[in-house]
Amino acid sequence: MTDFTPWPDDLAQRYRQKGYWLDAPLTRGLDAQVRSRPEACAILCGARAISYGALDRMATALARRLLARGLRPGDRALVQLPNRAEFFVTFFALLKAGITPVNALFSHRALELRAYAEQLQPGLLIAARSHPLFRDDRFETELREISGRLDLCLFLDDPEPGRDLAAWIEPAGAPDEEDLPRIDSGAVAFFQLSGGSTGTPKLIPRTHNDYDYSIRASAEICALSPRTCFLCALPAPHNYVLSSPGALGVFHAGGTVVMAASPEPQLCFELIARYGVTMAALVPSAVGLWLDAARGGLAVPESLELLQVGGASFAEALARQVPKVLGCALQQVFGMAEGLVNYTRLDDPPECVFTTQGRPISPDDEVRVRDAEGRDCAPGVTGQLWVRGPYTFRGYFRSPAHNATAFDAEGFYHSGDLVQRDAEGYLRVVGRVKDQINRGGEKIAAEEIEGLLLRHPGVVQAALVAEPDARLGERSCAFLVLRQPLRAVELRRHLIAQGVAEYKLPDRFVFLETMPLTPVGKIDKRALRAAMLDPQ
Repeated sequence: MTDFTPWPDDLAQRYRQKGYWLDAPLTRGLDAQVRSRPEACAILCGARAISYGALDRMATALARRLLARGLRPGDRALVQLPNRAEFFVTFFALLKAGITPVNALFSHRALELRAYAEQLQPGLLIAARSHPLFRDDRFETELREISGRLDLCLFLDDPEPGRDLAAWIEPAGAPDEEDLPRIDSGAVAFFQLSGGSTGTPKLIPRTHNDYDYSIRASAEICALSPRTCFLCALPAPHNYVLSSPGALGVFHAGGTVVMAASPEPQLCFELIARYGVTMAALVPSAVGLWLDAARGGLAVPESLELLQVGGASFAEALARQVPKVLGCALQQVFGMAEGLVNYTRLDDPPECVFTTQGRPISPDDEVRVRDAEGRDCAPGVTGQLWVRGPYTFRGYFRSPAHNATAFDAEGFYHSGDLVQRDAEGYLRVVGRVKDQINRGGEKIAAEEIEGLLLRHPGVVQAALVAEPDARLGERSCAFLVLRQPLRAVELRRHLIAQGVAEYKLPDRFVFLETMPLTPVGKIDKRALRAAMLDPQ
């Protein structure tokens, strides 16, 4: 069974002819910087400044040591590292060696890691001793039993020299007789994780060709250059901050990536000021924290020029505050680990930037907005998003049953997003097919009501979820974090004043001090539903 479903020959030929696919490995961007600007700074991580040349030497040393240890191109790896420079050293090393990793988020725990090990049967584990699962060897032993092939385990900050990742990436003494393999650019470079809201993330095969095109095109759209200084404050493996344009886009352009442990405002503002950060990428919940911190008197460094916001639906009310409160330009990003990425352009009018999530990267991104019966929707009409293109995958890893429903006969992928598309091709994300509340037969899109609630000056965060109801089937419950005390009646009046249909008014309001978040900072609706069903 193959690792991925390839593009049909006619489409693959078209993508090559149009210059989307260069038939070059995903290390191409790093290689170009090493040739032209080896002493330029690639990564700032704590007190360390790592040049492009040093990044390449460390990645090459690790690749050669892994090959000398007996690992071979086509082997698979399970990687889980925090936001430190070693993540990128490891990522490039595995690309050079032809070893195919899945990069787990550092917040993932036993359930996810067991699933990845079972699916991939990795021969290599690279993790961190600071993670609770790896403070001793018990979980490593469990993973070895699950995989059956796990022969080598390396750890960041391991006291044992033979297993310490730092020693493996040290260029001095690395074997030079191990020639690096020729990489097939049409092969799977690594497995990305799906952003599904339920269950263990599915594995998405990303090839060198398709991912490299997405990075190059994104870097061009976002006008990255050697002067770009990018703050990596979300989990580094996440598709958004890895390639949209993310750290890999910055490396392609020859800029600098600043590593941050979290998007916490005081930490990030200090890093922005210290290093002259020009660009950052956040999810909406983190933007809310930055806005509150700035309004509370925390000075926003003047170097910040562009804030990207993506990863979840961004309320218009919050979008309008970014330039005024943070003093930088806003760019909305709507993408998916499966492929399609949309950006508002840097020269778009403000109304477009505040009210849409952009348009696709490529002229060959084929976007369909369809109703439940599969008919194309007119501009401005809400429908389900279907897409195919030169960097949108063709099937989840070893998931034939799911792929049968996620793709149509022409290879269009059903993302599960509810969107509206205007005449110029800009998308407005309305919600998720599975993030609807069916209240007595009336459908309520959660994002619509959340966005309207966020227009109230007293609301910091909002999440609308369904709860079971004996009479209606489902009713709506709004979870809110407030800036000031509010009564439910005031919030209902606020929604009515905006013309909301009565059936869309939340049936219940719950006020929280903090909102539960997923590993990448999105509001965790699964946790809210669980708390609603079991308040104890």
